[in-house]
Amino acid sequence: MHLDPRPSSVAARRTFLDGAFRPATVRIQDGLITAVEPFDERADVVVPAEATLLPGLVDSHVHLNEPGRTAWEGFATGTAAAAAGGVTTVVEMPLNSLPVTTTPQALAAKRKVTAGKLAVDIAYWGGAVPENLGHLAELLAAGTVGVKCFLAPSGIEEFGHLDDAQLHAALAELAVVDGLLIVHAEDPAHLAPPGPLGTHYAAFLDSRPPASEAVAIARVIEAARATGARAHIVHVSDGASLPLVRQAKADGVRLSVETCPHYLTLTAETVPDGAASHKCCPPIRGAANQELLWAGVLDGTIDAIVSDHSPSTPELKETGDGDFGLAWGGIAGVQTGLIAVWTEARRRGIGLERILPLMTTGPARVAGLGSRGTIAPQEPAHLVVFAPDSHTQIRPETLQYRNTISPWLHRTLTGAVAATYVHGDLTFTAGHAILRRGGREILPAPAPAKEPA
Repeated sequence: MHLDPRPSSVAARRTFLDGAFRPATVRIQDGLITAVEPFDERADVVVPAEATLLPGLVDSHVHLNEPGRTAWEGFATGTAAAAAGGVTTVVEMPLNSLPVTTTPQALAAKRKVTAGKLAVDIAYWGGAVPENLGHLAELLAAGTVGVKCFLAPSGIEEFGHLDDAQLHAALAELAVVDGLLIVHAEDPAHLAPPGPLGTHYAAFLDSRPPASEAVAIARVIEAARATGARAHIVHVSDGASLPLVRQAKADGVRLSVETCPHYLTLTAETVPDGAASHKCCPPIRGAANQELLWAGVLDGTIDAIVSDHSPSTPELKETGDGDFGLAWGGIAGVQTGLIAVWTEARRRGIGLERILPLMTTGPARVAGLGSRGTIAPQEPAHLVVFAPDSHTQIRPETLQYRNTISPWLHRTLTGAVAATYVHGDLTFTAGHAILRRGGREILPAPAPAKEPA
């Protein structure tokens, strides 16, 4: 396949359009899609018959940690990994950077250090902590797409969690401007105190039981119902909590939820002793629980599948020599999300067209990014050539992360990203370093204020 670095047309016999694959030619001018026309074998780039043309994925849950903790990750390496995984838009979390993004000034500091580093487009979440309640609208006005809070300790001293009264206060404040609160939903009363747990994964799993999520999700639903505000639950790992979500949505509560590739593809029963690369919070749960999550994917209860890309240094991961209570939690997955989920979906007989909306338009809707994640006129020419029948071996030298730690390391996954175009420019090709850094910031205009419910 000839890969024109800046094509005016890309044709594929299997192009993902409106939820299905069909032949098409995508016309491009000045980084935008200008038309979608019938397949034309004379296009500048003709995708091989065995490959597909996808819209660039959207990942609304990515920690890039810059400025401040760039030894963990940074904009250059993190966005390179995104492009290599077929992700062309990321929404960056308010922690673990220093300063945390809880003020307009901190957002400005973060934006300043992105210059020249972005391989893909980026938007920003702000943070809701006890100290900035009453000032959340200022963060939205500064250009964040919403704000994130924790209901349990975040693990970072500078990012405190909210109690019930503060959760209600944050949602009531955001309701006035129709802002979104995204919530790490674990209830601290159900979590074991921090400290050593040993190298057996079962002890870590017991320390963060499903009840910690169920109780916290119920708290969010109650507060969102009372205030009329929009709420989103991040990284749901407890499949048994999904009936609460289904009922809340049926009742008209303005609620959405996401899950992650590691919850859909890994199980507690297969986590090796001392494998801190598998530690995340909430934890990877058992196989029976995974079945409930996949049911939520297929019936529409789950709105998005996103990476929760949360890297750290090897030293932090190896703290305690594999003790799950002492090792730092977080999984790096922005590069491997698509192929990990596709590997499991294919094993289950689930078509690629069933999972793609949850990795494109679903996260875009959560983050208020309009119709990103589609191949349509006037959308950015974010395109991915994906070979669904190929295989990718996850090796340290192929990962673009600053720290090549992954629970999928040395595994062979189904599917391969052959090329990624960002604003019509060839940004990544398999087997090569990032070719271009033409990513842009997305700074949405704030919504007009309205009366609280």
